[in-house]
Amino acid sequence: MARTRYASDPGLIARMGATMFLMGLLFVGFGTAIVVLIDAYAHRHGGSTSPDILIIFAALIGVGTAVASYYWSDKIALRTSGARLVSPNDSQDAARLHGIVDRLCALANMPKPRVAIAPTSMPNAFATGRNSKVAVLCATQGILDKLDNEELEGVLAHEMSHVAHKDVAVMTVASLLGIIAALMVRFAFYSELFGGRGRNNQNALLIIPIMLLSIVVYAVSFLLIRMLSRYRELSADRSGALLTGQPRALASALVKVTGDMGRIPTRDLRAAEPLNAFFFAPALRPKRPGQQQGIGEIFSTHPSLQKRLAQLDKISKQLSR
Repeated sequence: MARTRYASDPGLIARMGATMFLMGLLFVGFGTAIVVLIDAYAHRHGGSTSPDILIIFAALIGVGTAVASYYWSDKIALRTSGARLVSPNDSQDAARLHGIVDRLCALANMPKPRVAIAPTSMPNAFATGRNSKVAVLCATQGILDKLDNEELEGVLAHEMSHVAHKDVAVMTVASLLGIIAALMVRFAFYSELFGGRGRNNQNALLIIPIMLLSIVVYAVSFLLIRMLSRYRELSADRSGALLTGQPRALASALVKVTGDMGRIPTRDLRAAEPLNAFFFAPALRPKRPGQQQGIGEIFSTHPSLQKRLAQLDKISKQLSR
């Protein structure tokens, strides 16, 4: 963070550190509980530990998935979105996009990421990659058509701050435990369902507690990651607005992008769900004015539009003094 001109965010640094620490504690507790359950099962059934294969298999797949996400998140995101890397000479939109990215890189004093365009009408953008050397900045055709240059610059400044702050890598690592827990729930369920000896199977004495423990661990890790995700989006809004000095342009882009989600076909929004945590704005139907956020906000990857606009308005007032 200190190597770029993006404003440092002690709150984000503290939250990333706290999330990693808590996830580490949860991981150790989860592993210890699994070992205790296996030992208790083995002791009760004469040293038989055949269900260990289930745990090892789920853990290996979870670790493998997390490692793949960490090292190849850029390729995975591009393939998921159907985006392609572009050069300035490919098209007028590509030249416009590269021009804005070049200005932001000079302004932020950071390496230029690869630039991509996704051929979808949904207005959005995302940045991914474990570091600035392999980072990819992607804009959809919809957002290129919808926003003017100042608004697009604000969105791209927001996305590039994720690369500068390295929060994408932290989010990927923090997701490891949740991936393992979710896989263990699934494997335990299918093992119990298709175990071949029905509900009287002695393995249920181990599998059911592991399933319940995995559900609890997954729920806790899910909430920790969502809390960090919402804060990092506010941090990116703040850092991007301070870098460009145009918080009102970013606010205008937010309103346009969020409002346009109501006109995107439901099937397209569902197809974009795997990238929600990366997107500038979530691929969801916007809530009607005055509609309560409710408990759903706790599970959201992004803060509410009202909260983001309020922060940008505050920054705008500070910069105008």
